Amino acid sequence: MRFRRTLFAVPAVAALLLASPAPALADESVHVQLLELNNSDARGSATLTATDTGDLRISIRSTGLVPNSPHAQHLHGSITGMDFHCPDMSADTNGNGYVSTEEGMPAYGDIFVSLTTRGDTSKASGLAVDRMPTADAKGTLTYDRTIAGADLPAGTIKHLKDLHIVQHGVDANGNGKYDLDGLGESTLAKSAGLSGIPEEATDPATCGMVSGAAAGSVPVGGVATGDGSTRDQAAVWYGAGGLALLAALGIVVIARRRSYVLSRAQR
Repeated sequence: MRFRRTLFAVPAVAALLLASPAPALADESVHVQLLELNNSDARGSATLTATDTGDLRISIRSTGLVPNSPHAQHLHGSITGMDFHCPDMSADTNGNGYVSTEEGMPAYGDIFVSLTTRGDTSKASGLAVDRMPTADAKGTLTYDRTIAGADLPAGTIKHLKDLHIVQHGVDANGNGKYDLDGLGESTLAKSAGLSGIPEEATDPATCGMVSGAAAGSVPVGGVATGDGSTRDQAAVWYGAGGLALLAALGIVVIARRRSYVLSRAQR
């Protein structure tokens, strides 16, 4: 009877394992080191966190930016497997000593998400300077915002590794502000129907690519075996743990069955 009760217990435990919910999944973060572009002397770091509710939390800390000035910033890149990356000075095709947004875009891709302080975050807000963060009097910029998953382009969280951050705004003539005397009028702004915006305000100052990522898709060129996230790893670990426990129970049952058979034979 003990052997029969043990046999009946195995399916019950198996059912319990399969019915039990997986452990709660924690938020997952990737990190970005922002390096200077256009000899801006600016640098910083950012953390992109995919929350368990599907939102995206962004935290950026930068220094050396043009003081008391707004700095447009965006997630650039693609979720379709394009190999976008931060440009170097060889992207300066017109030879004026600065990589403009248009010159850098073939390397770092189009705007994917506009990192505004409030309101819309789509590409349409790429030049919404009134809603971009402003550096303080020392050129330090602090940015924290959570963007709802419903407001993100499809695939943002899944392909977080394929995106990167670009911050704009340089001081070409060293007078501590944006003006037309530095690099003239922004051709990017003019193409968007905006006039009188200095090129200094739209040229990139920093760029950073995701490193040490634990969330999002396999980087371009990686092995396409799942999305590489810790969510998958948790699911595999939980499944493997359940199977291992069932296997252990099976060994116990077999051992007890052998003991039962031997004891019957010895009687």
